[in-house]
Amino acid sequence: MRICLIHPNYHSGGAEIAGNWPPAWVAYIAGALKAAGYTDIHFLDAMTDHLSPAQLRVKLAEMQPDVVGTTAITPSIYVAEETLAVAKEVLPKVRTILGGIHATFMYKQVLSEATGIDVIVRGEGEEIIVELIRAMDEGRWPAERASIKGLAYRDGEEIVATPAASTVKDLDAITPDWSLLKWDSYIYVPLGVKVAIPNMARGCPFTCSFCSQWKFWRDYRVRDPIKVVDEIETLVNEHGVGFFILADEEPTINRRKFIQFCEELIKRDLPRRVQWGINTRVTDIYRDRELLKFYRSAGLVHISLGTEAAAQLKLDQFNKETKVEENKEAIRLLREADIFTEAQFIVGLDNETPETLEETYKMAWDWQPDLANWAMYTPWPFTPLFQELGDKVEIFDFSKYNFVTPIMKPEAMDRDELLDRVMNNYRRFYSKKALFHYPWRGTGYRRKYLLGCLKAFMKAGFARQFYDLGKVDYWGPQSKGKLNFNFDRTRTIAQAQTDDWQSKQDIAAQKRAAKMSRNGEFLMPNGAVAGRDPASVKACGGGTEQMREDRVTEPAE
Repeated sequence: MRICLIHPNYHSGGAEIAGNWPPAWVAYIAGALKAAGYTDIHFLDAMTDHLSPAQLRVKLAEMQPDVVGTTAITPSIYVAEETLAVAKEVLPKVRTILGGIHATFMYKQVLSEATGIDVIVRGEGEEIIVELIRAMDEGRWPAERASIKGLAYRDGEEIVATPAASTVKDLDAITPDWSLLKWDSYIYVPLGVKVAIPNMARGCPFTCSFCSQWKFWRDYRVRDPIKVVDEIETLVNEHGVGFFILADEEPTINRRKFIQFCEELIKRDLPRRVQWGINTRVTDIYRDRELLKFYRSAGLVHISLGTEAAAQLKLDQFNKETKVEENKEAIRLLREADIFTEAQFIVGLDNETPETLEETYKMAWDWQPDLANWAMYTPWPFTPLFQELGDKVEIFDFSKYNFVTPIMKPEAMDRDELLDRVMNNYRRFYSKKALFHYPWRGTGYRRKYLLGCLKAFMKAGFARQFYDLGKVDYWGPQSKGKLNFNFDRTRTIAQAQTDDWQSKQDIAAQKRAAKMSRNGEFLMPNGAVAGRDPASVKACGGGTEQMREDRVTEPAE
């Protein structure tokens, strides 16, 4: 059976400015299929190669696959739907499969609007896809599709979802096939080296109001750190990777295993050949203040912090608990450890004002992170906060749910002014950094890295790709009142989808998190048990809970 995996051709002016990112889902899905005996697997990276629908038609006609699969995050869903529609046009008998987080939760919406999809894989795909492909290969599809867990499909006029499959319990049994990717295409611009995105853990133990990771992955599971380093060593030795970013939401949650991971990297002398970055929480930086230099010696050079400054922005929906002075102190600690810091600010909720935006700029300059990022709030349609916002969400064109387009309209200003003031923050912060900091602060690796980051920003800025500025026709303050965000306002939410949002899974996950807290698995720094309220929802990076370790492990001498 010939299988073709396609990464959809979607672009926005966000993370892409730092480089082309390898689609890790392809490696993990292909690895699971090959382990099951399916070796005739091909990959088309339509995103990196900018493949048009016409070019896809030609390639699919030449390849003649039996199965075509793709994935979609929320902003890429329409392109993914079009990709599978193209496959059906070229090969009417082909089986088409869609996976990913958006389709998992919005399967009723997707199957209502797209006709080229035979089946949706809901949740983690490695085990479900093997069972699904076997059924197709053995002629048991579609007769036995109802017996396969973790699927959604149309049966005549009815949309059917089979019971959810269990999560992958043994993550270490998955061996990704990274050989399918064309590694010369994936370059991290600041350093000019090949980049990878492996993961050490799946899921998150917190139930954040604006996040969906805890819903998608459900269980929080951590891989064997040695197995993770095995994978990274393979990426370095066989594919020439020089930089990686751990895909985990917060890889430092499990302190003991994170330390083991760093120790193993050092043991194999990998920091000399590959550097890396993570996202994590301010509270974890505080907890590990004595270990930061050790982390740096393991090759950790870049940490993105979810500072958000939510107390000042009055983002009560986020339930933010991190204090302003803690954000500033965490950045100082990282600077002393020679780890590059990136401060993340969430802007653009309905209560945003010119004053709150100015406040985030002043904070960013006062704290002095190496980098600052102002991300537009994106109301993921499958998160608790989306339902809480209710009628305040008026745009349902998911192609714009990309962190750079102002989906929400603040009460105190229009979207044009919101975008312009965010751009004003960027202009002032990076102009000062470029003139007075990056060329003169530090030497060697630090200077090279910062100038590389500046190069990435300038490259995207001159091409008007940064923040999708070219697409909305933004040229500066003079553009206010003239911008076109190109929202497709004909897009709406299917009634069947709204009925399904308050799912049993939400309730069960929150109750499970509360139960874990009562059992003492997650404690607050003062020793009190956190999260006793089953419906409590915490913000990413904002809670003060820490994972309790049975034994605190310090780095080996």
